[in-house]
Amino acid sequence: MKLWQGRFDAPEAADADAFNESLSFDKQLWRADIEASCAHAAMLGQCGIVTDEESAAMIGGLQSIRDDIERGVLRVEGQEDIHSFVEGELVARIGSTGKKLHTARSRNDQVATDMRLYARGAVDEAMQALKKFIGVLLARAKETVKYIMPGFTHLRKAQPINCAQYFNAYSEMFLRDLDRFCALRRRMNVMPLGSAAMAGTSYPIDREITRRLLHFDAVSQNAPDAVSDRDFVAEYLFCASLTMAHLSRLCEDTILYTSDEFGYWEIPDAYSTGSSIMPQKKNPDIPELVRGKTGRVYGHLMAILTVLKGIPLAYNKDLQEDKEAFFDAQKALMSCLSIYTSLLAGITFRVNRMYDAAGEGYATATDVADYLAKRGVPFRDAHAVTGKLVRYCIEHGKTLPTLTLEEFRAASPVFEEDILQTVTTRASAEGRNSVGGSSRQAARAGIASIKKRLRQYD
Repeated sequence: MKLWQGRFDAPEAADADAFNESLSFDKQLWRADIEASCAHAAMLGQCGIVTDEESAAMIGGLQSIRDDIERGVLRVEGQEDIHSFVEGELVARIGSTGKKLHTARSRNDQVATDMRLYARGAVDEAMQALKKFIGVLLARAKETVKYIMPGFTHLRKAQPINCAQYFNAYSEMFLRDLDRFCALRRRMNVMPLGSAAMAGTSYPIDREITRRLLHFDAVSQNAPDAVSDRDFVAEYLFCASLTMAHLSRLCEDTILYTSDEFGYWEIPDAYSTGSSIMPQKKNPDIPELVRGKTGRVYGHLMAILTVLKGIPLAYNKDLQEDKEAFFDAQKALMSCLSIYTSLLAGITFRVNRMYDAAGEGYATATDVADYLAKRGVPFRDAHAVTGKLVRYCIEHGKTLPTLTLEEFRAASPVFEEDILQTVTTRASAEGRNSVGGSSRQAARAGIASIKKRLRQYD
């Protein structure tokens, strides 16, 4: 019998029951539901709303349900939702006392509390995964600080950069993701339990008791808002979407840099796949799948935003749609972070190929313009002189490092012999020692800065 069946003369139609049920997916909340119910039962006893014996019986029964689910001897099935399942099982174990568990509580504030407890755990899980991933990025940066690779803008070679500077760039992205999840956790850690259906309760409850037991920072201050607030779900999906966006960018780089055309990196065999027809193929399926799952997480964000935009105050059943989106996005985010942490740790570098590529395409042209500007030539004039030198190289099949001093001086008498060293690949990268720059010193400082900021999330 449904918890609400007393109002109705006829049972719910089979197709309506199937359409309405949520146990098939909200059973993931079983641990949160039992935890919140234990805290609620304890509060009922401490406030004298039920006897101490009744409170203890409910808590004991709930803990036995938890233990049986954990041991795999109790299957979560046969009810409309996880809340009905837990309460029904409790009544079956301790009798009519179990029916008192729902005193001073509604499924509205119950599910809102369960979802916050679950989401809080998901945020903690994401933060741990991000810290581990940033750790691998830092390790790769430290390992490659002596290497040079091409830097790109518009997917065209721009300037030589330090490999560590490249990995530090992604560490900065994922540090922002970590900070967003951390801020979300603070903002979401507010307890809705005690709001009841949407107007509060007439029972003499003490919400501070349940708040402390459930480790929330505060209790909600408005009941209609508390039962219908799913901002934290949307925020989680937004944080997950940005993290996936950054992962997807790294995936795109990985796919490009491991291609025959680039040839800078090599994906380990253990994280590659082959072709069913072409024996020579080594495909980057994992980066491609992560890139593809990014759109899936974006879709869940758009879905919850669309659900929330048209809901009148307070609770509406539309909010049931928050769970499948959240659970699927959480699974995608965690699986992608986990697999890419392993893949990234195993990538090998073709150091000579990266170095040679960094010097191609007149990548040190900016250094030539800067050389002139530092010697008093207005930068726009220096830019024009350098452009003419590049055109000269193109016409004569040369590169900037292969030009003679005479050829440089034909473009401008300002050039001296030291220009021949200035236009080398390593000198170009090492010459940029500003904060965040491409020199080894700047890259090492970047690594130290990221490590220091990462520690604040321990």
